Amino acid sequence: MKKKIILIVIAAALTLSAAVSGSFYLGYKKGFSETKNIEIKGVADINPDEKVSADFSVFWQAWDKLKSNHVKGKEIKDQDLLYGSIKGLTESFDDPHTVFFDPEDAKKFEEDINGYFGGIGAELEQKDKKIMVVAPLKNTPAERAGLKPKDVILKVDDKDLTDLSVYEAVKLIRGEPETKVKLLISRQEFKEPKIFEITREIIHVPTLEWKMLDDGVIYLQLYNFNQEAPLAFYQMAIKTSFGNAKGMILDLRNNPGGYLDVAIDIAGWFLKNGEPVVIEKMASGKENTLRSRGNGFLSNLPTVILINEGSASASEILAGALRDKRGIKLVGEKSFGKGTVQELEELKDGSSLKITIANWLTPNGKVIDKNGLEPDYKIPLVDKDVKEKKDPQLEKALEIIKSELAGKSR
Repeated sequence: MKKKIILIVIAAALTLSAAVSGSFYLGYKKGFSETKNIEIKGVADINPDEKVSADFSVFWQAWDKLKSNHVKGKEIKDQDLLYGSIKGLTESFDDPHTVFFDPEDAKKFEEDINGYFGGIGAELEQKDKKIMVVAPLKNTPAERAGLKPKDVILKVDDKDLTDLSVYEAVKLIRGEPETKVKLLISRQEFKEPKIFEITREIIHVPTLEWKMLDDGVIYLQLYNFNQEAPLAFYQMAIKTSFGNAKGMILDLRNNPGGYLDVAIDIAGWFLKNGEPVVIEKMASGKENTLRSRGNGFLSNLPTVILINEGSASASEILAGALRDKRGIKLVGEKSFGKGTVQELEELKDGSSLKITIANWLTPNGKVIDKNGLEPDYKIPLVDKDVKEKKDPQLEKALEIIKSELAGKSR
């Protein structure tokens, strides 16, 4: 918990006030002559860690007028006004990834990250002021209903999502299991938006699945960089080490990301210890290189990576690092392009702030955010392929890995 985050709106008023028996008074000018005292009671922790150059008498003036004049002024709780003020702070950065969570929303966000929650099973993102599907998660109602990466959600039931944040949209989509929700979806190939009716379920985000293909090639689908991924990957690696594995196809399609540390842990299997995985470029311009810390057990294993528009965040970090440092080929379609670093700061009342603190760059200095990763082999996967249970992207990856294996054997 960092003190500078807690109640920063109120904390900054210290230069304008004095504490008196648990309350303090603020004076401000109304027009040119009228003076009025505003009494604010019950405010805690008003000591900022740093000086703030802002006239907070305007804030308290607005607070007082809303409480005094609004028809619901006597009903609204001071805590709700405070939370609304902090939300306003985050919105002023015009960054959809910097978000305030009240205690209830903070708990839901933690459930998302830990991989167990109720809903339809789709990772959402706010991009170009639109609520967009990053990827439907494996074996979820969203996947079964046919949602795709880059689908734009216009409405949830009858609620228009214009000007709503992604987290407000998520709250509308969630609901009790076995209840239905209607999403109005815009898709590039649609002539007009279509309604998708989806039945909610308790969602458990899968981690990975793998199998051994012909010629000793491991096909590994990594669905999420959640807390379970490092152990699941370790168990896979141990099992395959005794199975005469000769190569690997790492499938990151529709993997929306997760924890940065997990991406670095998994990169450590493919890279030698101490190699750069990702560069964090801070607002100051300072760059911090995060390096692999694993055993490099798979560093000599021929590998091809599958990506698509649903590969985002930690997926792009891992794919970018392995291409830059090992020349591993990327097959499929351009990735989503979500490359900023967020830090989660817990506040003392159970609320939290998710703050964008840096941009991610691949080891060779490529900015991921809004750019994504272009595949070395661009292979589309169309609806006809899915209906006919064909996977030209996987077929191309197999072709490449077999070619590499044949080259090694000569």
